Amino acid sequence: MKIGFLPLYIKLYDDIGTDRTVLENCYRELTSMFQDRGVEVVTSPFCRIKSEFEQAVSLFEQEDVDAIVTWHAAYSPSLEAIDALVNTKLPIVVFDTTPTLEFTPQQESIAVGWNHGIHGVMDLCSMLKRHQKPYAIAAGHYLESDCMDRVCGFVRSAMAAKALTTMKVGLVGGSFEGMGDFLVDYEELKERFGIRVEEMDAASLKRAKEAISEEDIQKEIEADRERFTFDENVIEEEYHDYVKSCLALRNCIQENSYNAFSVNFLDVEKLGTMPFTECCKAMERGLGYAGEGDALTAAFTGALISQYPETSFVEIFCPDWKNHTVFVSHMGEMNYRSAAGTPLLRRTGSEFIKGGMPYAGYAKMKAGKGIYVNISRDADDYQMLLAPCEMLPAEGDTMP
Repeated sequence: MKIGFLPLYIKLYDDIGTDRTVLENCYRELTSMFQDRGVEVVTSPFCRIKSEFEQAVSLFEQEDVDAIVTWHAAYSPSLEAIDALVNTKLPIVVFDTTPTLEFTPQQESIAVGWNHGIHGVMDLCSMLKRHQKPYAIAAGHYLESDCMDRVCGFVRSAMAAKALTTMKVGLVGGSFEGMGDFLVDYEELKERFGIRVEEMDAASLKRAKEAISEEDIQKEIEADRERFTFDENVIEEEYHDYVKSCLALRNCIQENSYNAFSVNFLDVEKLGTMPFTECCKAMERGLGYAGEGDALTAAFTGALISQYPETSFVEIFCPDWKNHTVFVSHMGEMNYRSAAGTPLLRRTGSEFIKGGMPYAGYAKMKAGKGIYVNISRDADDYQMLLAPCEMLPAEGDTMP
């Protein structure tokens, strides 16, 4: 994560000789605290007039920062900064904090000059809204709240949004016939988000499969024996062929530089079988995935997983009305980074899949807090729904 840290000030105070040592020390302390969080910080002199803001933003663009984080050291007239901030493509995060934690009527009057940036924040945000420039804001005292972590969270979200524009989605099979919610025009995805969608044709999958050596297969099987608990009904020869199909998918993804993909389990004959475990491993490696030819969700999963490594594709399956919960699952695909315990490798016995016998590494998800995300296309535009949720421990599980 790399930020351009922009301190805003007012020339009027320099003209009358105001001492800004306290504020400059605070700026250095904030910079150090971001760095302690693993953030690379590109700093700037205090900016007061248009030319200084333009120089600072130009520096941030040259340094290819992920976002500009503003900090009002004092009130700063918004018209000095607004053009530079509106004209840049870099995301804006407004960081509102002050050196002093407690400000009461007993405070020394000199401290007003160190702590009155908040109405500069209000001025700037008003102008950002007027110019329809998106921004996020994190406010609080930097030593006594989580405001710095919230700043980092906003920057990470901006990085995920940027990753979405680079998504190249490979499809195995077409979309599940009759499913409409995720079926969107691929040209529209490219124009709206920059997402590119391609089909992995039979010829490319065949080439990828032919490139696999027996040594490759045995190496993968050995790794699987360390990763999974093998069910007693695993058939070695059958699993050998299954692993070859998984590696063919991996090779095709690498050869075509896909960073997201989808597989329709009803249309996998050209691959050999449904590569459940490879879908899981791919998410674990940071690739986006969704089932049934859902390029839209695969791309968004890929963008999110680039910054939130435990992101996993799921579908809502069954409601539990009595206990106010929902059961989420899929046929056998999940991000193993979100798995609780060692996955159990077993034959799926699926009658839906044409080709060789597929295997899956089944696991529960880790219990804990999370965010449920859903992307959809309505009549006017795309909508993203985000809902705080809790993954419950699946105690007394009877589903193998």
